[in-house]
Amino acid sequence: MKSVSYERANSPAEAAAAAARTPRAKFIAGGTNLLDLMKLEIETPSHLIDVNRLDLAKIEPTSDGGLRIGALVRNTDLAADPRVRRDYGVLARALLAGASGQLRNKATTAGNLLQRTRCPYFYDTDQPCNKRRPGAGCAAIGGFSRQHAVIGASDACIATHPSDMAVAMRALDATVETIRPDGATRNVPIAEFYRLPGETPEIETTLAPDELITAVTLPKPVGGKQIYRKVRDRASYAFALVSVAAIVQRDGSGSVALGGVAHKPWRLEAADAELPRGARATTALLLGDAKPTRENAFKLTLAERTLGAVLAAAKG
Repeated sequence: MKSVSYERANSPAEAAAAAARTPRAKFIAGGTNLLDLMKLEIETPSHLIDVNRLDLAKIEPTSDGGLRIGALVRNTDLAADPRVRRDYGVLARALLAGASGQLRNKATTAGNLLQRTRCPYFYDTDQPCNKRRPGAGCAAIGGFSRQHAVIGASDACIATHPSDMAVAMRALDATVETIRPDGATRNVPIAEFYRLPGETPEIETTLAPDELITAVTLPKPVGGKQIYRKVRDRASYAFALVSVAAIVQRDGSGSVALGGVAHKPWRLEAADAELPRGARATTALLLGDAKPTRENAFKLTLAERTLGAVLAAAKG
């Protein structure tokens, strides 16, 4: 049994300050990922900062017509919100495609964004993993790689990001709001929030260790047909082999992001311009630099066909 100290924060700045003054501190809310990792001794925090009492569980309109989602809004509540269902359907559908009802009742908006990879080698502490122990090597490279990344990977890591919600938010151009120990805040476009693995796959976002997510902001609704389609090995409680979050306007323009193919939600704005030309042209640009393994090369064809089905559905 490992000893872990615990405190409850009374404000976002207080939570961030507690993380700054305590080595190996972690924020905890729903705990749906962190507690599992602690049981396996993959995460070994010395101190837990409970943020559940913070006033961060509201969904509110913004002055420009968008929506501000508090970091502690539970996934179930976010998916069921009438404004989200009406104006951001791709997000509601992505949330409902993830996990189980019980987990969605506990999982939070910020926690969903920050969940760690489900790479089996990351979870197996007998296997080398640069994300778990920097410099150890990557057992997935040369190992069983069917679920792994086909683009944006490196010689240090080929893991994928597991979040469905993050893929939809990337298609929507969401912004992540944070606070630091001194009370300073910043807004991080989700396009800049996640990092590719490079030589430091253990560093997954642009957040500082003591920086707390307080909200995610969505821009004003853009309309169009909004579809989230997830292809997986079984009908529920499974992570994506490939997922597509797409917003398609009447003229065929729009935005598209892919899940299950990279270390982060994968979108290239240049590829969005190809949407009117169809799935083949779009995925050719979107995945043009792909470097799949022998076991996951099928993801390239699967991504094209899934996007094709989404575009067909969008046209009615």
